[in-house]
Amino acid sequence: MEIEFDFDREEDGRWIAEVVDLPGVLAYGAMQEESQAKAQAMAAEVIAEQATRI
Repeated sequence: MEIEFDFDREEDGRWIAEVVDLPGVLAYGAMQEESQAKAQAMAAEVIAEQATRI
């Protein structure tokens, strides 16, 4: 599964990565890559949890 991210930068310089297809799954990081890695890890947890419900 390919994960699509939206990125934004806060006024204080932090990056936000949001997973497009999983509302509410987002993460902050000092750099864009850090926010993406954190959001990707959260997305994997959410997807795994959803899979156990099937």
